[in-house]
Amino acid sequence: LRLGSRKEAAGAARSSVSRRLEYIAHSARQRGVPEENMTVTEDFSKVENTYQMEAEVCIIFSDFGKMQNVCNLLIEKLGTAVTISPPHFYHTPEAIDTLRRQVCVAAVGNTRRKAQEVCRLFGQSLGKPLLIKEEETKEWGGHIDSYLPRSPDSLTLQERIQSATAYASSRVFAVFEIKGKENRRNKLL
Repeated sequence: LRLGSRKEAAGAARSSVSRRLEYIAHSARQRGVPEENMTVTEDFSKVENTYQMEAEVCIIFSDFGKMQNVCNLLIEKLGTAVTISPPHFYHTPEAIDTLRRQVCVAAVGNTRRKAQEVCRLFGQSLGKPLLIKEEETKEWGGHIDSYLPRSPDSLTLQERIQSATAYASSRVFAVFEIKGKENRRNKLL
């Protein structure tokens, strides 16, 4: 977010921007954005006979819907007094690590379900895992299916989201114990 003010009096220039900055911070906090996810940079200068105050607010969102709500509110309330830049999407190392773990756990679960189905087919039951090994992990980002290369600034919001989406796959090797089903009559004897 960018905002600025040019006034003949220094105090008026600062005051105009400060009020809007406080409104932006208050609006973001009300919608659950922690204080540590907001950074404000201010620049105060004298240009000829006027004072110019400019500010830039950078807000880190982990929820796309929350970002849209805050931006829509600020545009509605502040109008042209604020300029909202297109969002920059990225994944933290922690988020990528969580994705890797989730994909590996899902792969192990899929392997176990397939092994159970095979056991049922042969009248057996699946026992405990004897060995589980992750053999390969792949990660890749989204892509835009377009024949004409375009600059990131000219992409639509949906294209920007798609190009920033992270994908991962995991190939696992698992060995399970197989138990034969005992006849119920033998158990009762």
